[in-house]
Amino acid sequence: MDGKKTIFVLLAIFVIAVTVIAGCTQPTPPATATPTPTPTPTMTPAPKTIVETAVADGRFNTLVSAVQAANLVGTLNGAGPFTVFAPTDNAFNNLPPGTVATLLKEPEGQLKQILLYHVISGSYNTEQLVQMKTVATVQGGTLSFTEVNGTVMVNDAKIIIPDIKASNGMVQVIDAVLLPP
Repeated sequence: MDGKKTIFVLLAIFVIAVTVIAGCTQPTPPATATPTPTPTPTMTPAPKTIVETAVADGRFNTLVSAVQAANLVGTLNGAGPFTVFAPTDNAFNNLPPGTVATLLKEPEGQLKQILLYHVISGSYNTEQLVQMKTVATVQGGTLSFTEVNGTVMVNDAKIIIPDIKASNGMVQVIDAVLLPP
């Protein structure tokens, strides 16, 4: 190689080397800060009371109306805890015709006693109820619990939807209205 070419090649290598070194040593431009989103607090709905649970469900319109008529909303919205055996609207429809209308005429009498017969003090799931066998109601009567082919029974009613938790207790949905002896 002649001298000019050698100098040209060395100069080219030098320029490339300086460019590479300069690229490595230049300060990195400041990164643009990505704004951190402020977390939005998630609002976990407060657990509903027994009455609020029944109202929200929509299958307990007759029960809710009866509880309102008998002035028991405040009690069943109270601290409790309670376990309520909640008959569905279909359960009330299975009563003899006119029964509910007759009971609603004097809600503080027999209706209130029937409703209180559906309530026990304490919050119990079906497994606990079966183990206890019998429990006194708020009304003063007694409820009996058995398990038949995997279905928990309260007296002669089936618990068709078990263990609905409420803020002040437990709701056990039943397929019949319980009547005190």
